[in-house]
Amino acid sequence: MGKIFAFSNQKGGVGKTTTAINLAAYVAYEGKKVLLIDFDPQGNATSGYGVEKNHLERTCYDVLMGDCKPQDAIVSTVVPNLWILPSNIDLAAAEVDLVAVPARESALKRAITPIRNDYDYIFIDCPPSLGLLTLNALVVSDGVIIPIQSEFFALEGLSQLMNTVKIVKQRLNSQLYINGVVLTMYDTRTTMSKQVTQEIYKYFGDKIYTVPVPRNVKLVESPSFGVPIALHAPKSSGALSYQALAKQFIHREEGK
Repeated sequence: MGKIFAFSNQKGGVGKTTTAINLAAYVAYEGKKVLLIDFDPQGNATSGYGVEKNHLERTCYDVLMGDCKPQDAIVSTVVPNLWILPSNIDLAAAEVDLVAVPARESALKRAITPIRNDYDYIFIDCPPSLGLLTLNALVVSDGVIIPIQSEFFALEGLSQLMNTVKIVKQRLNSQLYINGVVLTMYDTRTTMSKQVTQEIYKYFGDKIYTVPVPRNVKLVESPSFGVPIALHAPKSSGALSYQALAKQFIHREEGK
């Protein structure tokens, strides 16, 4: 059975989408069939793969609301073995439209359960909030991947996310677990990065991936070209980090 992972952190600007985009690519390059679900109304994961988000006939919103099957909205990407369920600003309406839907927190689960075995991994790029969309992602997911920026405010609000995960696990999805924490925008030159990293290790211990993702201009550039870092600058420090991270992810999940 395919495994599903939510990339979540309600704090914006922590490299969440960058991590979802690039980890998905490198896991696909490892020979795994991967579906990336853009579950953020900003649609950054969609445009990051060169999909024109403002001219889509069907999006994640249509799938979530039951107006079409996932297969009708999923599109291929430039990366072999990787597909994307795209999103745009239409998804913002889901927070309101789902209110009247029975078992609204399970709408995404109902929508994608029929296709989960078509993929080895399904990655969900959550919005930077703990609203109904993120709740839907946590309900359907096996695990949560938390990107954390190695800066002063990194731990701010983290307890709220962990509490949400705990509540979902208790009431809606007993199988949910923390797959791991990815340290992003890491700068070995600053004392602050080192201090924050120490605090994060105290909090998460061995849940932390041992490959931090450094600050890297190429990582920032690649979405504007509509490709992951693996195609934009495969020899950059950011690319090498996500490549190593993908191998560690697969090892963590499959013991290879």
